[in-house]
Amino acid sequence: MSLQILDLQNKVLDGKKLTSSELEILINTSDLKALSDSANKITRAFQGNKVDVEQLANIKKNYCSEDCVFCGQSAFFNTGIDSYQLLPAEEILQMAKKAKEQGAESYCLVAAWRQPSDVDFIKVCDIIAQIRDTVGISIECSLGFLTQYQAKRLKELGVKRYNHNLETARSKFPQICTTHTYQDRLDTLEIARNAGLELCTGGIIGMGETRAQRLELITDLARIEPEEVTINLLVAIPGTPLELQTPISFEEILRVFAVTRFALPKSIIKISGGREVHLEDSGEELLLSGANGIISAGYLTLGGNPMNKDLEMIRKINLEAKA
Repeated sequence: MSLQILDLQNKVLDGKKLTSSELEILINTSDLKALSDSANKITRAFQGNKVDVEQLANIKKNYCSEDCVFCGQSAFFNTGIDSYQLLPAEEILQMAKKAKEQGAESYCLVAAWRQPSDVDFIKVCDIIAQIRDTVGISIECSLGFLTQYQAKRLKELGVKRYNHNLETARSKFPQICTTHTYQDRLDTLEIARNAGLELCTGGIIGMGETRAQRLELITDLARIEPEEVTINLLVAIPGTPLELQTPISFEEILRVFAVTRFALPKSIIKISGGREVHLEDSGEELLLSGANGIISAGYLTLGGNPMNKDLEMIRKINLEAKA
């Protein structure tokens, strides 16, 4: 193993935070085996052998007012996907019960809009209360921008964690979205944290960013110290500006997951959208290279592996599903 990687591994294991220059050394290393092995050792030391398995509910689909160039749900692009307004509470409740029965650790309610209207927010709060009272699964939300009142209300209802992705590096963001700013996203994370909610944030890799910009995103995530990091692999959706984007290589994907683990040893690092499309093993190698979480049974506009297949994959590599 590279002595430099070993030294940085031991520094993390000793509870010390790596500098941006040290993270730069890691993301540019030619010794990917050593990087992977060290990230796995850090994961086992801080996270044990359990894999956090989450399911999502796309509770309001399509016609979002934002122009994020990767997104099939943006009203700016004609992607041909189906659409619906906020789903009935009973339907969402049944989906949450099914997720719990299948072995999901958490259930995240996601809505495609800039931010919830007052009317929709009241409806979402009622849905959360019903899930909390009848299902007994950890509830997370991804509802776009929040007011301070809305964040506090979610905390009062027992929501554990709020997801709001940074999407990409600050320097890349103006090429990805023009209807809001990177700072707007940081501000929302601050509002959620000040309300006492745990944070889930991350981004999408493979949107034409450089390796240096991936490191830029990782460095910002390390500064925020979210309880969970979600890393998506771009799936180029026909009709979006990125529909012809060349897929990122597996080696670059591995670098991101491993270096994120060095930067954030105490965070859940979750393999998210694009896992089944870009990873032939559905994530086995990444779960042994820094990741310790997956999203199962589908995403916002994409299908996914059945839960039983993912749980079998986790057992195959001698890890455990978190229950």
